[in-house]
Amino acid sequence: MVQGTASDAGKTTLVAGLGRLFARRGIRVAPFKPQNMALNSAVTVDGGEIGRSQALQAAACLLPPQIDFNPLLLKPESDTRAQVILQGRALSSVEASELFGPDSLNKNKARLFAAILDSYRRLCGQHQLVLVEGAGSPAEINLRQGDIANMGFAEEVDCPVILVADIDKGGVFAQLVGTLALLSESERARIKGFVINRFRGDLRLLQDGLSMLERLTGKPVLGVLPYLTDLRLDAEDAIMRTASRSAEAEPLRVLALVPPRISNHTDLEPLRAHPGVELTLVHSSEEPGRLPPADLIILPGSKAVRADLAWLRRQGWDQALARHLRYGGKVLGICGGYQMLGQRVRDPLGLEGEAGESRGLGYLPLETELKDHKQLRNVSGTLRLAGGRAPVRGYEIHCGESRLLAPGERPFELVRAGGETAADGLLSDDGQVLGTYLHGLFDHPEACDRLLAWAGIQSGRQAPDWDALRERSLERLADTLEQHLNLELLLASIQQG
Repeated sequence: MVQGTASDAGKTTLVAGLGRLFARRGIRVAPFKPQNMALNSAVTVDGGEIGRSQALQAAACLLPPQIDFNPLLLKPESDTRAQVILQGRALSSVEASELFGPDSLNKNKARLFAAILDSYRRLCGQHQLVLVEGAGSPAEINLRQGDIANMGFAEEVDCPVILVADIDKGGVFAQLVGTLALLSESERARIKGFVINRFRGDLRLLQDGLSMLERLTGKPVLGVLPYLTDLRLDAEDAIMRTASRSAEAEPLRVLALVPPRISNHTDLEPLRAHPGVELTLVHSSEEPGRLPPADLIILPGSKAVRADLAWLRRQGWDQALARHLRYGGKVLGICGGYQMLGQRVRDPLGLEGEAGESRGLGYLPLETELKDHKQLRNVSGTLRLAGGRAPVRGYEIHCGESRLLAPGERPFELVRAGGETAADGLLSDDGQVLGTYLHGLFDHPEACDRLLAWAGIQSGRQAPDWDALRERSLERLADTLEQHLNLELLLASIQQG
């Protein structure tokens, strides 16, 4: 099991790299995360929903994504409320106190932990090695009671643990020693070694600290991993705030609006890698009602559509969008963003918070009602747009069912499970506003080129193949681990498990 001293210490990346390293050695290896809290998710081959990071780790292990890789996924809908997805299926939305509060802890833990262990044992029966990823830090003392994500899981299944810390943030020795100090004696004994992540500089200058760390703790440093730039891997949850720059004289300027409950923002990553695109993520307005100049504005997915729509209006971005369209700009809405572009969004059951109805932005003739049955599917098909056509692949994750209020051009022809063909998306009569339920629509170069041609790109540069970029990054990551980890010590720890 890989645990970390904090969120974003490098657990996801380390598990992915180890998965590829062992897979290419011919070991049947699978990823596993007992409990994940994230808004980026993926559709599995068995028709469920798991965290996006476990889909990435599955690809690293040369496997299709399966629900057993992440049996418990919590998708936040507010600061205190989350949707519970157990073994791929949405159960309900609950307050944190309902899920982890002292009154309900034992009942909920028993139910959730039983499902987690069921998935884990199934994987153990199918694979030679299971690489388990923890969540956050095992030393969160306020969450220790009833823990099923870190040491609570490791103790239950009796697996060895390695602890990873991020040196780039500073204080790496305090992170490691402090984490050990807050664990029980049996939990400390379970940790077999440390991995220090994201190191820059001369390793010789770190050696005294490493030696002292080993003397203080009695545990070995399994490796110091260099800071790797330009890894093209799906983010688990954290969204990058920096813009991507283009060397083109006239790049396509793309703005992505980032509401509080943005989901599946991994849709944007291929645009960050595109040489002809300058991507800017806008989190808030310094000047109400103003946005930077752009050719294309994207409204991404949302886990709380009505709340994020209200937030967007408070920012004055509804006025900024209207101004952008008056000057000939284009707007693309994906999933929740697509729903916002319609006339109304209804949530009669309160699936994403308080029950009610919200007025949409009014650019597309459709209305959406949120239903308690979530639609999960991987799809492929054809995109017809900007005078051409291209193959397209992606996935759908949404509770909303949208109904057209008037005829309109539907650019996506998608083939779903069982061979069913259905139209998706909607293009406004003036050709400036496009919406779709399809996630991953920029991942494949032909579809990306067609969408950017509609948006007005001037560069002759072709879109990158995101799948190929991810694959090269996984190979580079595995090469790095092979070079910088003490694999003999690591394999000895695995044998103990």
